[in-house]
Amino acid sequence: MFFFNMKSTSENKISEELVNSFDEKMTFELATRLEEDNYTTPFDGLKDWHLLRALAINRPELTSNYIHLLDQEPFDEN
Repeated sequence: MFFFNMKSTSENKISEELVNSFDEKMTFELATRLEEDNYTTPFDGLKDWHLLRALAINRPELTSNYIHLLDQEPFDEN
């Protein structure tokens, strides 16, 4: 299983570098973890959820097949 180092500029912000480093395979692995929901702590799942959300906002071409995992209303971050 592939885990990501969630480097960030602050504790609660996912870095642009991390989001830009994602490709289709990494996004698939992230979505698979969220689908399986087999995390050690709820916070680990929440980190992945926030990462998928950041990808959906900044790299929507990678997340169109996984948007159901966000389970939220459409958003506009502009």
